[in-house]
Formats: sequence, C-alpha cells, structure tokens
Amino acid sequence: MNRFNPRSPGRVPRKKSGCPLLIAAMLFFCLGPDSIGSDWPRFLGPHGTGVSDETGLLERWPESGPPVVWNIPLGTGYSAPSVRGNRVVVHHRIKNEEIVECLDTATGKSQWKYAYPSRYQDPYGYNNGPRCTPLLTESRCFTYGAEGKLLCLELETGKLVWQRDTGSDWEIPQAFFGVGSTPILEGNLLLVMVGGQPNAGMVAFDSATGRTEWESVGEKNWTGQPMIGWPGERSVVWQRSEKQASYSTPTAATLHGKRHVFCLTRQGLVSLNPTNGIVHFNRWFRSTLNDSVNAMAPVVVGDQVFISAAYYRVGSALLRVREDGTSFEEVWRSPRDLRERDPQTGRPSAPVLEMHWSTPIYHQGFLYAFSGRNQPDARFRCVEFKTGRLMWDRDESWEPYSSKTPPVYGRGSCILADGRLIALGEGGLLGQFALNSGKPEELSRFQVPTLHYPCWAAPILSNKRLYLRSEDRLISLNLAGH
Repeated sequence: MNRFNPRSPGRVPRKKSGCPLLIAAMLFFCLGPDSIGSDWPRFLGPHGTGVSDETGLLERWPESGPPVVWNIPLGTGYSAPSVRGNRVVVHHRIKNEEIVECLDTATGKSQWKYAYPSRYQDPYGYNNGPRCTPLLTESRCFTYGAEGKLLCLELETGKLVWQRDTGSDWEIPQAFFGVGSTPILEGNLLLVMVGGQPNAGMVAFDSATGRTEWESVGEKNWTGQPMIGWPGERSVVWQRSEKQASYSTPTAATLHGKRHVFCLTRQGLVSLNPTNGIVHFNRWFRSTLNDSVNAMAPVVVGDQVFISAAYYRVGSALLRVREDGTSFEEVWRSPRDLRERDPQTGRPSAPVLEMHWSTPIYHQGFLYAFSGRNQPDARFRCVEFKTGRLMWDRDESWEPYSSKTPPVYGRGSCILADGRLIALGEGGLLGQFALNSGKPEELSRFQVPTLHYPCWAAPILSNKRLYLRSEDRLISLNLAGH
C-alpha cells in the first residue's frame, strides 16, 4: 500500500489553472453528488437526507413482494451500496481482504474489483467488514475501510488513483466498532472524520490528490466547554486517550448565507467552515458512560439542526443556529437532563427519539424514525420537528435471541420516495408506509426470504430499482409502477 505523510502531497501533482470559474463549474457538475438525478451516489442518497426524487413507483406490492431483478452473495460488512449510472458499487470483505466491487445494475455481474489486505477484528464480535458507504462522482469512487484506509479509485476501471492510511498517519485511539463515518465531498475537498489526536477529529483531503488540506476538531475547541446534560457543573478536560470519531456522517448546509459542515463527533456536534476547518461552534452531546456512540447524521431544516443518540438516554435535541453563524440556541431537548424522571412512574424519562444507527426522515414539519437502542425497546415514531411532540408510536420490539424471523421491523431504517416511506427491518422485513403524521399507516409488507438479521444498511433507490443489503447478500428489486 502506498503511504503518504499527512502533510505531504499525494501521488498526483496539482496543476495551476487560469480559469477558476470553469474549474468551479466542472467541480459542481462532476463532483457534486447533489446534482445527480435518479442516481444514489452516496450515503443517504442524492441529497444526503434519505429522500429520493423518483416517482412512478409501485403503489401496492403483491403478496410475493416486488419482482426480483437479481440476488447475489456478498462478503461481510455493513456498508450500503451506491449507484451511479449503470454501476452499483459495494464495499465488502472476503477472508482477509476488503474489496471494492463494481456491479452491473441490470445483471448484478461484476465489472471490476479492487482488493487490499485487512486485519480488522471487531472487539465486540460483530462482523469484520467495512462500515462506510462508497462515494461516487462522475469519474471517481471514494471508500473508507474498517481500519481507516481511504481510497480513491477510477469509477470506470477500479484503478487506484490515490490512497491514505489514516490509522498510520494520525494518532487515533481504537474505535469501538471500527471506522464507520462515511466521508462527504464539499467542492474539491473530501471531508473525513478521522478521529485523530489531539486536533484532527476532522480532516480535509484534496479529492484529486489525497493531499491533506486542513485538520481540525479536538482539544482546542472542546477544552473548557460545558458538558451539557451531565451531572454537576462540569466542563471538558481533554484527554489524549479520548476517541473522537463517531459513526455519524457529516451534513453540509448553508444557513444565513454561511456554509456549515455539521459533524456529530463522539463528544458532540461541531459546526465547521469547510474551506479551512475553522470551528463555528460546538455543543456537547454524549452519554455519561464510556461504552456509547453517536451514529445518526445531523438533520438540517432551515436554520435548525436535529441530533439524537440511543445510548443510555442521551435522547434528542433541536438547535437553532443564530444569524451570526457562530452561536446557537436550544429549541427543545428530550430528556431535559440525564437524571430526569417521569413524575407519574418515578422511572427515568424516556426520550421522544433515541436514534441508534439510522437517520430520521424529515417531511413537512415531521420526523419519521425507528427509535431504540436494542430490539426489545424498538419503536417506529412520528415526532413534530419544531416541538419534539410525539405524534404517534408503533411497537416494533422483538426477542433478539429467538430463532424465528421477527414479524416486526425492530430497529429498522427507511427512505422517502414517491410520497411514501420505504422501510427495511433488521430481520429482512420490507414495507412501505403512508406519510401520515396522524397515525401509522402501513401500505405493504414483505418478508424478503433470503435476507436475515442483521440488515443494518438502509435501502437505496436508483432508477426504480431498490437495493437491499444484509451481511452476506445484495438484492435488487424492481419498483417500477405499471
């Protein structure tokens, strides 16, 4: 593997140009995932929100489920695939290699593979495959492996353009479940939650060369900050052993004319200037217990940012970014305090949403989400965005050690397409729901026979094909309406 010093240029030299406007236009059309119509080229789709623009999908599914286009075995991993044009790219592991593989969307046949060694062993007994989703542009494929190997490949051929080994280039405390925060593109910068100490929680790479452009987040911005929600009047005392990387993918947005990248790190939410890594503000948001993670991507609506976590009652919070772009105010929080108790039962207050590893879907003032840390406390809920008021609640709990396929979704995940929610349960139950803030309204359901627990990658939709991944299979279904 070709390694680089974190502050040295990559293999491909940068060239000067006398036409910056042309370059900016090319980057917008070639590198900007948001510009892609019916493709699903990155984590959470074309807009990074889990929302598809596609229409003309099957309104009701037959009892046997949507037609199967193809169904193939995969190596292990929790990485969702990505689609651009006639290519679907999946990142998985077979034996001692992580493999980036490009498949034909029509047939599922392999077009190319790029493999490299991996020695990752999950300390908690989960599978050892990659967790991050491939990021596709018109000509490039970016992947981030379980050990922190960052690759840039040619999308057409799979040929290596550049690579970085973040685990060697930075001081990174061992993660709980491997590397799991998918990188995003912002202009010509690839933004990666590296988790390096003491101040390299986030790192920007030149997407063309792999060169480090800036590094930020850590001791400088967190030291002395209030530990909101924790007992006592505590403030952050930084430790070099602190894990910084979480399992949350950053969200980029423009608020009050200023560009922000919202990063839900292990310590909490950090807003960055993507061009230089300067911290706009940060807000502590994590469990009091060490064995805990943050995993959902921040949801940004207007000038407000929603965050949530499932570990040990961290719950949810909605923040409003002020016009100065460098400060915020809290709109609501649930629970108000980690010590808060229900006045009727005396038990700890239950948060309105506890997002484990999926991200809520926002639609017209409401969040739709699967909530709960474990299968026995799994719920499907609708919550009013501006108030945190619970609109409806559906029990999705099941016994995790049962050999039977669960008849519920458990801690599922969903996307929004053609005016309906498409949900995949962790046991392979596929369903669709109406967008109804008044009550849960299930329209169709189908237990996919070849999928089994755990299905922890959200569905993806491209050109009326729905792609579903379990630990060892990838299935393409035809959702085209008649």
